[in-house]
Amino acid sequence: MKIQALLAALAVTAGSIAFAQAPAATTPNLDKREANQQKRIDQGVASGQLNAKETNRLEKREAKLAANESAAKADGKVTRAERLKLQREANRNSTAIHRQKHDKQTAAK
Repeated sequence: MKIQALLAALAVTAGSIAFAQAPAATTPNLDKREANQQKRIDQGVASGQLNAKETNRLEKREAKLAANESAAKADGKVTRAERLKLQREANRNSTAIHRQKHDKQTAAK
């Protein structure tokens, strides 16, 4: 009887350890892209390539991407479809940053 109780306790402990070590939902590539895109926006502000209105619009896009990433991670797993959606959004944000930095508008000096 004691052996069965001991085995049951071991099974519960092993199950909880395995559950605790389950990887959390992560998106390392997207995190790197977000950091890189933020640097590009900051560089555009510093160089005067982005005016205040453009900067605000780009920052809002990046904030929306971060919110969508958080929503995708909320259930503990980021599915392939969610990753693709986040990747497309990051691609569109990257294109927007490039276009805004290379248009003829500049920050007032």
